[in-house]
Amino acid sequence: MTALVELSDAHVVHRARGGGVLRRDRVYALTGADLAVAAGETVGVVGESGCGKSTLARLLVGVERPTSGTVALGGRDLWSMPAARRRAAVGTGVGMVFQDPSTALNRRLPVGRVLRDPLDVHRRGTRAERDARVRELMGLVGLPLPLVAALPGQLSGGQRQRVAIARALALEPALLVADEPTSALDVSVRAQILNLLLDLRERLGLAMVFVSHDIQTVRRMSDRVVTMYLGRIVEETPAAEVADRARHPYTRALFSAAPGLLRRVEPIPLTGPVPSATRPPSGCPFRTRCWRADDECAARLPEFTVASRPAHRYRCHHPVEEDRATHDLARPHPREPS
Repeated sequence: MTALVELSDAHVVHRARGGGVLRRDRVYALTGADLAVAAGETVGVVGESGCGKSTLARLLVGVERPTSGTVALGGRDLWSMPAARRRAAVGTGVGMVFQDPSTALNRRLPVGRVLRDPLDVHRRGTRAERDARVRELMGLVGLPLPLVAALPGQLSGGQRQRVAIARALALEPALLVADEPTSALDVSVRAQILNLLLDLRERLGLAMVFVSHDIQTVRRMSDRVVTMYLGRIVEETPAAEVADRARHPYTRALFSAAPGLLRRVEPIPLTGPVPSATRPPSGCPFRTRCWRADDECAARLPEFTVASRPAHRYRCHHPVEEDRATHDLARPHPREPS
């Protein structure tokens, strides 16, 4: 089955700010990313700030061009297309919900115009059909129709994010990419937006890429969890198994640090700062903070290993035992592989 969107060996390298003429540091924002998203599937992407999650999201929606590698939408390489064809393919095939709705929406345009803009740009239907689609989108995301004349600044944060979601769905895309869609919202409305996304996924048959630093939320929203560290994908795990069957030490550490209501897990202690993306360490990028690291980890980058369960792979020379519970890893440990 052809993936809706697929990254193949995608790299993104930026020129670092500052440093003068003689110093030309490069930021390795994304390194060797391979990812495929199938129709109807929800893939969660998790990791600390600066790990490359948002860069990955921007590649998927064609906002950013990879330095090398390919991004294919429906089996077609986006960046080998003429610009007009690429805009049409991305605009109609993929929708994106950004982190902060207060900056993602044009505050000078009323809600109705915000929702109508994608329909106008892509010349979807007649004027009457576009107006009807705007009303349909308002109902789809649970917004009262009178708000169609309101400006974004007159709405609450949750209402603005509903508008942003409706705009992303205006052209009926097969894939929705949500980049930290609740992090700028009050705690009281986050659950409402997450439930809305889950409901839309089921009602519309959407595929979704859900980006977050919160692995508990990602686990709830997703079929598969992708863990990123320092610009690399280090593990892909079925969401139902990420708590106690993830093999990469970093995935286990992320889960242990996320508060849970049903079972308390002490955080797994990680020592040392996160390395710089301008000078990533040799070998495994996580080795400078990993209690299982040794000379082999410094010498070479681990290849992906396929786990015993379907749809599970990881990059680690010394993975966590598959049947070892996360809470057993939280006690202090020697810095050596077990």
